[in-house]
Amino acid sequence: MSEILLVAAILSALWGVVSSIAIMSFLSQRGEKINIFLMRLWFFRYLNRYSEITTAESGRPGPWFYSCIVSMILALVFGIAGIIARTR
Repeated sequence: MSEILLVAAILSALWGVVSSIAIMSFLSQRGEKINIFLMRLWFFRYLNRYSEITTAESGRPGPWFYSCIVSMILALVFGIAGIIARTR
């Protein structure tokens, strides 16, 4: 059971990476400067900027915003559950 949960955590984290790459691509196409080396440090700033731009354009945050948030939360939940299941 713990292996399934840990695989789910890894897959969720990978989907979060895909979502963040899509967000960075979106921002880059809109003329925002993206610092690749500090991307992990400034990720929440970029996520917030994506939300601001898409909200201004359509009235609500873009789909990659929720995709990124949900996938990272699921990765955390599955990871913790997998660790707890492994220790039992």
